[in-house]
Amino acid sequence: MSAQAAGKGRARSPRGQGEQLRREILRAVGRLLDEWGGVEKLTMRAVAREVGVAAPSIYLHFSDKAELVWAALEDKYEDLAARMRAADTHATDSGADARGGLRAQAHAYCRFASEYPGHYRLMYEVRQPSVPTARLHRHPSRHVSLSLREAFARCREAGYPLAMPDEQAAQTLWAGLHGFIALQHALSLSSSAQAQEPLEPLADGLVDALIPAEPSHGAQPPAADTEAARRIRAILAGQGDSASPEAS
Repeated sequence: MSAQAAGKGRARSPRGQGEQLRREILRAVGRLLDEWGGVEKLTMRAVAREVGVAAPSIYLHFSDKAELVWAALEDKYEDLAARMRAADTHATDSGADARGGLRAQAHAYCRFASEYPGHYRLMYEVRQPSVPTARLHRHPSRHVSLSLREAFARCREAGYPLAMPDEQAAQTLWAGLHGFIALQHALSLSSSAQAQEPLEPLADGLVDALIPAEPSHGAQPPAADTEAARRIRAILAGQGDSASPEAS
């Protein structure tokens, strides 16, 4: 508990300073997540104690625990997505085609996990609060998903025949990249020589499996399979094997 919370409590925010309190709440959530390494112990009351306010003050800004955790992690997902897009732009500005831009995004994803393992674990390896499937489209990981979907769409528009629809291909690549990273973390390889081998060749193998090496402008894209894509997205978020149309 912070020194401030241990005292008489935080003074009521003057009118018009609600955004300042919101920022303090999010910083407190970040501290608690870093300290506890997960959301199991996190409650609205615990956050209120950390900030030094009454629990109802938290509910003025966040409706429930899920919204609170997602807001606290959103900047991390935004940072990852921004790095992926920057890598894509740099690759294409340097002469790479759309497929090369997608490879660059996959590499940037792997680098983020290697450079910020603590952030990555909180984002992807710690079970987050369960919510109805219809809310999943609001999860901050949507920034990463959108970046990959747009990259696959550019590949398709450039004439590459994709192995599956854009959204499904993006979720498949995302799941594969996470699988490589999670295996390294789960097997405690971070301090071994084996962990020094880069993940980029594995990422390239995934891209190669999803997109052929050469475009074929006469190829037809696969039929849209939005329900299957919704199910994959829901499974990745730990919500079971079904998804409602509202999750799109």
